[in-house]
Amino acid sequence: MTFDNLPAGATVFIDANCLVYAATSDARYGAPCQRLLEEIEKKNLRGCTSAHVLGDLSHRLMTIEAALLFTRPMTGIANWHRRHPAEVQRLAQYRQSLDDLLAIPLPILAVTGNQVSRAADFSRLYGLLNNDALVVAVMQDHGITHLASNDPDFDRVPGIIRYAPA
Repeated sequence: MTFDNLPAGATVFIDANCLVYAATSDARYGAPCQRLLEEIEKKNLRGCTSAHVLGDLSHRLMTIEAALLFTRPMTGIANWHRRHPAEVQRLAQYRQSLDDLLAIPLPILAVTGNQVSRAADFSRLYGLLNNDALVVAVMQDHGITHLASNDPDFDRVPGIIRYAPA
């Protein structure tokens, strides 16, 4: 299913990939992700995400910005950042993108130690990577079943309905 199939007024958890696509105006998925955020702004949908997703978003936007600004390949960019702290200090666009996102009425759900522990169980149960399993734990604790994500790994989790950008 796509974002167009989200029921009006539904609460939808927004995964990091959708936020990255929107912030970077991705050629294929940027427009639908931006429209999703507009629907949340207009209160046609209730959106939310979590603190760990924001951390993931920030890291990904920082690495994308550095790769473009310093004409570096994405492979190994995090290690390059560690060796070039002065270059990291020059990065600013990722911060602006975070500020733009935080201006949207998108509640940011906290992540608890118990959720991190349960995420480890979900990783084993559904074969999910840690951050994805943590999305599942947060969603479950808040009674959320609708997920905006381009990641088909979530399709293995019963009780979650994933909506993709296209």
